[in-house]
Amino acid sequence: MGELALDISKVRKVYSGKVEALRGISLQVEKGRVFGLLGPNGAGKSTLVKILTTIIRPTHCEGEMLGKPIGHKPTLGRIGYLPEHARFPDYLSGVQVLEFAAGLCGISPRKCAQRSAELMELVGMTDWQHKPLKTYSKGMKQRIGVAQALVNDPEIVFLDEPTDGVDPAGRRDIRLLMERLRGENRTVFVNSHLLGELELICDDVAILSQGAIKMEGNLKELTGKQTEFRIKYEGELPADMEPILKTHRCRREPGLVIAPALLAKEVMPLLDALRSKGVVISGLERRSLTLEELFLGVVGDDRPGAGPPPLKGRSKA
Repeated sequence: MGELALDISKVRKVYSGKVEALRGISLQVEKGRVFGLLGPNGAGKSTLVKILTTIIRPTHCEGEMLGKPIGHKPTLGRIGYLPEHARFPDYLSGVQVLEFAAGLCGISPRKCAQRSAELMELVGMTDWQHKPLKTYSKGMKQRIGVAQALVNDPEIVFLDEPTDGVDPAGRRDIRLLMERLRGENRTVFVNSHLLGELELICDDVAILSQGAIKMEGNLKELTGKQTEFRIKYEGELPADMEPILKTHRCRREPGLVIAPALLAKEVMPLLDALRSKGVVISGLERRSLTLEELFLGVVGDDRPGAGPPPLKGRSKA
């Protein structure tokens, strides 16, 4: 693993009522990569980002960001943040939102003017930059939110649902922007429920559920290790095939037998058994799981928004 932008461990957050939102999270995020944090609603994704950006106080947190302890004030000036459901005053224009954000970061007016022009072009809002936000669509406001997260030229950017309310063309533009940031050796930490979007851009992912990390790693490696062979057949399967299919942990769809396996040689006994029963095989396809299928397999029956159960026998945070 290369140089780390984020290295945290034992991150816990217990709210009043003994609700444990995060249960000992440990993560490592490499510099210059796009990292996706996935999870159902209520899993704790936004809570973790708010802890890292010091918006809320953790019950316990160990680790570093950009080589400094979490909460190190000068380091906070090197990060950008787009919160979920970001809201800005409707009477401000797009460029005024950037000027306000730049002022909070201590950026000079001259540098702010130059940076604002660059960012407005980057997010495709140049023609609208002097119009008030009340005339913007939800997707346009989200583009401004992305731009303000970049106003201080950050080394690491936290984007919480960055494509929320954005049309397909806008989602593509934001995806291209994340690719550009990665190309500049910046780190992008993104939360999103749009798994298809993350699959196109993320280098690494972690799946968070019930306040705990259930799976993490390189996206291509994770999905590549979860493969299946789809055997297409004609006609009907003999009834006495069921025990064989159960032995190979197969599932069935109309005209298909689907067997989990990494290598083709692992399904050869199954193919031989099908042929021995007179089954006509018309196709064979090896397929890796999509990120969505991987996610659903890991999360299972976790109910969206349910959150982890209350703690028992522990004091409040």
